[in-house]
Amino acid sequence: MSEHAGQGGSAAGHDLADLINARIDRGRFHELHWTGTFWDYLDICAKNPAVLRNAYQRLYDAVMAYGSEHYKLFKKDCVRYHFFSDPFDNGADGIFGLDFTLMQMVDTLRSAAEGYGTDKRILLLHGPVGSSKSTIARLLKKGAEHYSRTAEGALYSYSWLLDEHCEISPVHGDSKEAAKTHEFACPMHEDPLILAPREARVDLLARLNESYTPEHHSGKLRVEGEPDPFCRKIFEDLMTFYDGDWKKVMGHVKVRRIVLSEKDRVGIGTFQPKDEKNQDSTELTGDINYRKIAQYGSDSDPRAFNFDGELNIANRGICEFIEVLKLDVAFLYDLLGASQEHTIKPKKFAQTYIDEVIVGHTNEPEYKRLQSNEMMEAFRDRTIKIDVPYNIRLDDEIKIYQKDFGERKLSAMHIAPHTLEVAAMWAVLSRLEEPKKAGLTLMQKMKLYNGKSIPGFTEDSVRELKEEATREGMDGISPRFVQDKISNTLVSRQAIEEKTINPFMVINQLEAGLDHHSLINADETKKRYKELLSAVKEEYEDIIKGEVQRAISADED
Repeated sequence: MSEHAGQGGSAAGHDLADLINARIDRGRFHELHWTGTFWDYLDICAKNPAVLRNAYQRLYDAVMAYGSEHYKLFKKDCVRYHFFSDPFDNGADGIFGLDFTLMQMVDTLRSAAEGYGTDKRILLLHGPVGSSKSTIARLLKKGAEHYSRTAEGALYSYSWLLDEHCEISPVHGDSKEAAKTHEFACPMHEDPLILAPREARVDLLARLNESYTPEHHSGKLRVEGEPDPFCRKIFEDLMTFYDGDWKKVMGHVKVRRIVLSEKDRVGIGTFQPKDEKNQDSTELTGDINYRKIAQYGSDSDPRAFNFDGELNIANRGICEFIEVLKLDVAFLYDLLGASQEHTIKPKKFAQTYIDEVIVGHTNEPEYKRLQSNEMMEAFRDRTIKIDVPYNIRLDDEIKIYQKDFGERKLSAMHIAPHTLEVAAMWAVLSRLEEPKKAGLTLMQKMKLYNGKSIPGFTEDSVRELKEEATREGMDGISPRFVQDKISNTLVSRQAIEEKTINPFMVINQLEAGLDHHSLINADETKKRYKELLSAVKEEYEDIIKGEVQRAISADED
């Protein structure tokens, strides 16, 4: 009898079903949905103490797990972390040309993983619009999710086994045993070892750290804080019921493997500013469940509270704050404790411990406003600013546009040679400062940065040029603007008729777009950018002349 008998459908449909089924790994499903007792979890800890890493240690290890390569740039040692090439999604969010920025961020993560104090700070990505701040935050979240699905990145939480009303009620006929009929998950995905009494943790961690050899130097294991108010109440009630017998209390704990997931709101949170009238701090720290007050008799019973704010659900992982400095001051106050003390204050409950990486990003106008606001000194003191500039190397800028407009993406449309290069050239020139060295043009400076040798200039000259222009890359044309204009060129009537686009078509679109650019108001700036377009045209003509000469000299006829 057919495997699909009784399921209906055609043979072709069954073939497609088999195709889908062949890609489903049930063994993998069972691995990711493992459950066991608290004692099973202690066995796992003994064999693999790395399951106890905190959020910073886990994120740092996730970055390092994908490897890196060392090279020299501007006579400086540089590291390229493959994590930021987006190995999780075929390079869809790959970042180019920001290796120094990413090195600074990874160094901060390592320092935090070691417990040197930077774990008590907010990572603030700061830079102009379109400089990859959101992409970096998205990669951190995506990478943390993927790492939690690997054997090396496994992490665990727990549920309580109680009666159907989430209460401790004796099993019928035996008042010494409480019912275990229903499962209630820890709302903040805490590690099961947080249930170990504080007086036992020192010896426990000393034993586990003896056998723990961190692969990437991410520091000693630390289990800090107390259970959240919900789990604390259940724990205390069970301890009372069992007259202080901790082992019997642990019999009500069911441990399960968890996978970090933004969609499922497990360990990954994202907070975005909205209208002040429609947003309050309960979105960060949870709110009272009014339907359950009648059941439990009080609004201060943690069972009548939803611990589902972004900072609650992001516990054990990452919380991203989009445009963090646009937040109302009340939200920023919540972040002060969340960063420095690793605690949040849910309404009507005590300070609650959290273990998460807090990443915010902001543009320059908001950051300048923060600097001038004396009332926000405490917030400034708790942030580590990481500048995320635009690319100033031509080859890296070209890679950004090839990702969206490469041959694979545009099989029906031909892009003439140097088209993307010309667009990238103009974008990079707009971000560079005029060189102070006599006899050096802006175009030559761009070529030097790109690794081309120019008579009279050495690598030391390049380093000097970099040092004298500290703000380079923090102003200029955004890659988004260039991408929009290339898109406009691709759908223009001329391009559709000829099935091709060339550098002159893109230059015309860029020039026309400047008059309507929403972020450029000064006439002087527009004039400068148009002059740079003229310089790019001249450079393109020189490139073409050189190629024609080479083609003629190579042709024997």
